[in-house]
Amino acid sequence: MQSLLRSTRMLGGARLQARAVAAATATTRSYSSAVDSYFQNEPSGPSVKSAIPGPAAQTAIAELNEIFDTRSINMMCDYEKSVGNYVADLDGNMLLDVYAQIASIPIGYNNAALRSAASSPEMVNSLINRPALGNFPPGDYAHLLKTGILSVAPPGLNQVFTALSGSDANETAYKAACMYYRRRERGEGAEFTAEEMSSSMNNAAPGSPDLAILSFKKAFHGRLFATLSTTRSKPIHKLDIPAFPWPQADFPALKYPLAAFTAENAAEEARCLAHVEEILTGWKAPVVAVVIEPVQSEGGDNHASPAFFRGLRAVTQKHNVLLIVDEVQTGVGATGRFWAHEHWDLPTPPDLVTFSKKAQTAGYYFGNPALRPNKAYRQFNTWMGDPARAIIFRAIIQEIKRLDLVKHTAATGEFLYAGLATLAEKYPDEIRNLRGQGQGTFIAWDSPRRDEFLKVMKTHGVNVGGSGESAVRLRPMLVFAEKHAEILLEKIEAGIKK
Repeated sequence: MQSLLRSTRMLGGARLQARAVAAATATTRSYSSAVDSYFQNEPSGPSVKSAIPGPAAQTAIAELNEIFDTRSINMMCDYEKSVGNYVADLDGNMLLDVYAQIASIPIGYNNAALRSAASSPEMVNSLINRPALGNFPPGDYAHLLKTGILSVAPPGLNQVFTALSGSDANETAYKAACMYYRRRERGEGAEFTAEEMSSSMNNAAPGSPDLAILSFKKAFHGRLFATLSTTRSKPIHKLDIPAFPWPQADFPALKYPLAAFTAENAAEEARCLAHVEEILTGWKAPVVAVVIEPVQSEGGDNHASPAFFRGLRAVTQKHNVLLIVDEVQTGVGATGRFWAHEHWDLPTPPDLVTFSKKAQTAGYYFGNPALRPNKAYRQFNTWMGDPARAIIFRAIIQEIKRLDLVKHTAATGEFLYAGLATLAEKYPDEIRNLRGQGQGTFIAWDSPRRDEFLKVMKTHGVNVGGSGESAVRLRPMLVFAEKHAEILLEKIEAGIKK
């Protein structure tokens, strides 16, 4: 590892900038120091004592398989022994976890602040008296939302609908978009007609209109019925499931390194924007919203430039179509901004922003009051979210702010990207299309032997994930620090050599 770091220091430009960002300012040193000492009992590095899965894990998997489908299991975990950035298994192995429960652990395993929030009287009350929020919300729910979820609302969005999962958040956002479109069509204050009400019960127009949500090729927005119709990442998600006949636009296929293909990438993004506009003006049914991920995570970690997203915002506004930004995986600090779309410098905010994963709760933000349905019970279910999870998110937010973890993640990402760039020069056939520079630790590359590489990394004590056909994606926690990045870089090189 020392030789790798020496070679990194010898390189100029962006690679040297990583260490400069991580060490040159007192501010960076202060929050790095705070994070380094955050988990006093975190191991100094990973340790692998047996095969994964080992004997204990294999026994547990066999027992579980009798009553639960185990075919997708990555590893059987011992969460009591997991700590910080490290996840333990049942056989005593301790792995540096840069997959983090599919990007959903924000501030480490067995975090003391979250444990305190989880054991508070407020949490106990929420758990044993779980309210049906639409009908019987607790008296302090407005305070909980204002001091938690809404305290980090994207600029320009001051309301929230709480949900249960990322799929649920997107599904209800789609419903909001459809209801908003029909509300405008009828005119403010217009009542439903008898024909609309009766035809809706037969899934027929005009009560059940033919409307559409535009998504992008290789997108992933969830596995419920409406969200699955906008998911395009893998056939296995969609096979045998009826779907809405909704359109999909091309997502930019950028060439790397970006600096070497400036003109080609600009042309590709312009082509994709033109494709979006072609669909919006020519689809067989009205397109009420465009939904997009800041980074297509499940579809292969595909990126586009801020200029592309600004262009998309302009196109949606031109045609009076809502823009839904799916921040389920990119939100809550992982890209070096609290919300990834903050990188875009949009002139006007998105219409809806969905969230889940690292928030440990779910829902969508919005600002336009007309996106609140015109009548009660139109956007409704029994739970409508969970105050217990909202309490956890509030505690997460407090720790993120206290430790300045968004800036910390941006600096750590620069350091990590620099090390990976060095490895990519050294092993160009193994680390291809390195991407995510300036995007915190939301980094990925393509590997010609991706699945084999992921397995090898476990033998070196690292749990890492993949996406798409060949991408290795890094999804470390916000408490992932430079010392963890050094270990990861060392293990990646060892995994490449094996």
